[in-house]
Amino acid sequence: MVISIASFGRYCLFTRRVFSAPEKWKVFFKRTLLEVSKLGIDSIPLVIIISLFIGAVCAIQMQINTTSPLMPAYTVGLATRDIVLLEFSNSILCLILAGKVGSNIASEIGTMRVTEQIDALDIMGINSCSYLVLPKIVAFVLFMPVLVVFCQTTSLLGGLAVALVTDLISVTKYTYGLQSFFNEWYVWYGILKSFVFAYIIASVSSFFGYYVKGGALEVGKASTNAVVISSIVILLFDVILTKLLLQ
Repeated sequence: MVISIASFGRYCLFTRRVFSAPEKWKVFFKRTLLEVSKLGIDSIPLVIIISLFIGAVCAIQMQINTTSPLMPAYTVGLATRDIVLLEFSNSILCLILAGKVGSNIASEIGTMRVTEQIDALDIMGINSCSYLVLPKIVAFVLFMPVLVVFCQTTSLLGGLAVALVTDLISVTKYTYGLQSFFNEWYVWYGILKSFVFAYIIASVSSFFGYYVKGGALEVGKASTNAVVISSIVILLFDVILTKLLLQ
């Protein structure tokens, strides 16, 4: 795995080819809908399961670590809400999806490269970058906010389940904490970050898959590199966007 100026330049040229106008818009929209189903809708069960457990864990941890009599009881709901809205529902979720969606994209395109299907598209005069990659990027970027909303909702429900099942915190105090000092911008903040992270996952994974050389072993390495680099870039942009959007 080598990160260099040459690799970045190659990625920029790759992106330029990706965002050229499709030869047939009907085919583009059809492929985009297929990618929405494959990359987005198929990820909903994973998002719901992870979010429920993370929300429950956050509520338990907040209750355990906020036992001071100087802190109001509704702090658990408030802290759980802000953790979910500010960080988990966008940054951590996208790091998880980089493993699922990113490896899927890199392995799919990489397999097409080593089996010479991409070469066949190029020979037929089709812009293989735009044909294969653009629908994936558009589909995942457009559907990512839906996954974020699912994550936010189910995470808070996971905390509510802790209040319902255990006696750590009452349901009334938890729900009061969810409503206390609510800042609507936190919701939009998470959604805006998710657009950027979704683009990073789809484009970086496609880049590594598209330029695979060799056989099945190299496809596996490309998938691993795609997940690692996507995660690093997501963390980098998480810092930048947090500074820009939460000043």
